[in-house]
Amino acid sequence: MTNGLLGKKLGMTQVFDESQLVPVTVISAGPCRVVTVKTKERDGYEAVQLSYGDTKERLLSKAELGHLKKHEASASRTLKEFKKTGDVAIGQTIKVDIFKKGDWVDVIGVSKGKGFQGVVRRHHYSGGPESHGSMFHRAPGSIGASSFPSRVWKGKTLPGHMGAERVTSQRLKVIESRPDENLLFVRGAVPGAANGLLVVRKSKKG
Repeated sequence: MTNGLLGKKLGMTQVFDESQLVPVTVISAGPCRVVTVKTKERDGYEAVQLSYGDTKERLLSKAELGHLKKHEASASRTLKEFKKTGDVAIGQTIKVDIFKKGDWVDVIGVSKGKGFQGVVRRHHYSGGPESHGSMFHRAPGSIGASSFPSRVWKGKTLPGHMGAERVTSQRLKVIESRPDENLLFVRGAVPGAANGLLVVRKSKKG
């Protein structure tokens, strides 16, 4: 088997868990097909490559299409490698039943793009006085030194592109798993917009 699978974010809702109302993200997870199995003898490491999401053959490159046809797999939108745990065979289907209620998972996705943002929104600067005549409201302020080092230090928090980057939400609790509907209910929020691609794997933090 593997330690995770691919899916997409459907949105957020809330469910009653015992005595409290719990905010959850609904993830359409799997089913994923095992395309190939990496071995130490042939590849130098062990892993399982999964495919997710059907697509048209004309949208794939010849290299991608050749790789899938070699392993008798249908045209797929996404390929991703996961850690190998136990026995797994090419062509096997991995479903959401690898996760049970109470499990802890890490969810990886691409965060929503915010475009070009200033320091107040991007880095939570408090800004300057808002009173009339201040002339210093949302600017970053002084960023450099004088004769030494005569440059701006690397890593300075400045305005720039915000969001649209890989984000991992760690140790989220599985509230419910529905293998018959390929649905996974995870406590809290996960990165990305609705219908965004997600990687769900067993948490590294237990």
